[in-house]
Amino acid sequence: MKKALFPGSFDPLTNGHLDMIERAAKMFDEVIVGVFVNTSKKNLFTADEKVELITQSVQHLSNVKVIHQENQLTVETAKELNVKAIIRGIRSVKDFEYERDIAQMNHHLNQEVETIFLLAKAEYSHVSSSLLKEVLYFGGDVSVYLPPIINEALARKSETDGF
Repeated sequence: MKKALFPGSFDPLTNGHLDMIERAAKMFDEVIVGVFVNTSKKNLFTADEKVELITQSVQHLSNVKVIHQENQLTVETAKELNVKAIIRGIRSVKDFEYERDIAQMNHHLNQEVETIFLLAKAEYSHVSSSLLKEVLYFGGDVSVYLPPIINEALARKSETDGF
């Protein structure tokens, strides 16, 4: 069985992320979306909220499951899950350089796991969760870049938390 791990903070999951998951699901028998902690980011959603929202967003993909991991390296999680491939998305040259460094460190830590880069589709190459949060903060409409369930959750969070 060929399994892949698609790790990220996914705060929020975007259509670009969803596109990567759907494409990976065609290449692997099982894709595990890992909700990991990014210590340099401030989150809108809790880990449990993200797992639930992502699970709902990928329910049409029978070979995708969602997990939460907050206290170990991605390659250690991959090893525990018997995953041989880590999926990472590339939007730009800047992303490539950052992701290349992570891939090389992951390879140093575990030579059994390969990183596979998927290029973002043109319509998503400028979209990041951080950028969307910034636009949302100032009242902009980013719904075209979000799965409907995520957009609805952001609207509810905006009403209750006033971000």
